[in-house]
Amino acid sequence: MHEYNIEVIESLAGISPLEWDALTDNNPTLKYAWIQSMIDSGCTAAGTGWLPQFIVLRRLVNGQHSLTGAIPLYMKGHSYGEYVFDWAWADAYHRAGLSYYPKLLAAVPFTPCTGARLLAKTEHDEDILLNALLDIAQQSDVSSLHVLFAHQRQQNKLLAAGLMPRQAVQFHWRNNGYRSFDDFLSRMSHDKRKRIKQERKRVRESGVELRRLNGSELTTTHWDFFTSCYDATYRAHHSTPYLNRQFFGLIGTLMPENVLMIIAEQAGEPIAASLNLVSETTLYGRYWGALSFVSGLHFETCYYQTIEYCIERGLALLEGGAQGEHKLARGFVPVQCGSAHLIKDSRFSSAVEDFLRRESNGIERYVDELNEHQPFKSVEMTAGDA
Repeated sequence: MHEYNIEVIESLAGISPLEWDALTDNNPTLKYAWIQSMIDSGCTAAGTGWLPQFIVLRRLVNGQHSLTGAIPLYMKGHSYGEYVFDWAWADAYHRAGLSYYPKLLAAVPFTPCTGARLLAKTEHDEDILLNALLDIAQQSDVSSLHVLFAHQRQQNKLLAAGLMPRQAVQFHWRNNGYRSFDDFLSRMSHDKRKRIKQERKRVRESGVELRRLNGSELTTTHWDFFTSCYDATYRAHHSTPYLNRQFFGLIGTLMPENVLMIIAEQAGEPIAASLNLVSETTLYGRYWGALSFVSGLHFETCYYQTIEYCIERGLALLEGGAQGEHKLARGFVPVQCGSAHLIKDSRFSSAVEDFLRRESNGIERYVDELNEHQPFKSVEMTAGDA
């Protein structure tokens, strides 16, 4: 019997949730319930261009193979839902008469949050997983391999293995020991503090009231309403929603301890909502939508309410999701996060490497410019690697 066993599977249904979750460092975006609910609801499947190809590593322990590592890996037929944009690379392949898709993607679908991508009990298990990932990428009929939003230590390991780095910028809020929201405001520059107070005042004067509900407090009615808000956001951008009502219902049932919904009501009727994930240290802002417009409501529901929640609960970090320079004026700071890429065709690999080098220089300049406009009286928080 071999000490290690590597397998590629299309579902986590045959794996113990406890075993899987033991590999996630309590990151809710990596939990069994979050990932498997996307499969069970049909959101990640061959038909949606997200075919799960999870790599699982089992090690022989006391005569039995126990799960000691995994990679959330997908065979992709497009580049939607990733938040790292490679459409130009796909177009270059197409113009050369080649196929960019399928490609392999190690990431959490529709979730641009940092975390482990080599889920492992030991660093040795990480190394085995990485070697397996590279072997599968080379042996599969795919153009490329992409690993998105890995934390910095694993990003370094991926680069050492020959993958090409790509930098992006997100905006995170960090808790510098604030005693209250007013304490947080007191450390901001006058103009930023004044703007936030005015935005919150407009929301109050519009008659909007906000409620924060933990997962265990949410009912079918709440989830129905949130789904309608989520769908409305995508319709407003002429896009198709990635997730569906079944998915939201599943996570509400399976991981309520990690769910925080903020609902905005006007004249007793709900008009907007945001959905967040929460761990012991971090709040992950995920999705939002509104059925009617109130000036400043997006900022109140997605930012100010979640900042207050983090301060009250002593959470250290709020990850606000992809993009959003407007977050800078509201207490968030720029943070560089990385992805790693392997292009199998050497001709395109060289071109992409040159592009990424030039893009990285631009990102560095961009972050420097952002840091010149920090929202605080003195720079309490600086940009860094996620």
